[in-house]
Amino acid sequence: MNGAGNDFVLLDNRDGSVSLSTPEIARICDRHRGVGADGLLAVEPARHGADFRMRYYNADGGEADMCGNGARCFARYARKFLGSDAPQVRFETEAGVIGATFDGDAVRIVMSDPHSHQAPSVLAVNGRPLEVHFLNTGVPHAVVFVDDLEAVDVVRDGAALRYHDAFAPKGTNANFVAVTGPDAIAIRTYERGVEGETLACGTGVCASAILHHLRSGAPSPVAVRVRGGDILRVGFENTGSGFRNVTLTGPADFVFDGTISL
Repeated sequence: MNGAGNDFVLLDNRDGSVSLSTPEIARICDRHRGVGADGLLAVEPARHGADFRMRYYNADGGEADMCGNGARCFARYARKFLGSDAPQVRFETEAGVIGATFDGDAVRIVMSDPHSHQAPSVLAVNGRPLEVHFLNTGVPHAVVFVDDLEAVDVVRDGAALRYHDAFAPKGTNANFVAVTGPDAIAIRTYERGVEGETLACGTGVCASAILHHLRSGAPSPVAVRVRGGDILRVGFENTGSGFRNVTLTGPADFVFDGTISL
């Protein structure tokens, strides 16, 4: 499946029969020797009263707490097990319980509340100062606002931010954002665990939209154009002391299904 170009392998592990090692997951996600994906999602039994549990693994085989585009794909895939007319799906992630509703091929998910917002700081990145914002929207995101998005060396600067001492020891995802309108931005993302630029990153889209709101007062929802060309929409409520009811709406498309020998 893919969500706005962010692509994933999904598997049904409700019976617990599948146990994949880190190298096996990395091989499945390898675009030359496997299926090829930005990550792998597994449907498992819920532990705390939701419909399912979502396990998410990055392309390097490491497990992560949350993935916004992956969550939309997971919701549409898991809906098949509830019945195609199910109005919503609730599933557990390491970042909290996520709720999803459906409108055709589009999926709207309610994210866990953002946290760990930091005031912007100036960091040395590849020998020059950059003003960097930070917000955790299920996973950590550093955000840099730029004038010319096409001029950014996302791989070089993204890697420098991802491994910067300011975000040690686990590192961060890195996003570069250009404002394209009062309530619209465009984004490019270097994803931790993929270790490169992806066509979309849902949690990065949410972090960047909220930080744009904090910088400019942009109203909810914010339209975000991702590298793959799709437009995702981020809704939110600013309580004055934080954000709640953060929603991410966008496509979640089936591509193919099959088997792989490991």
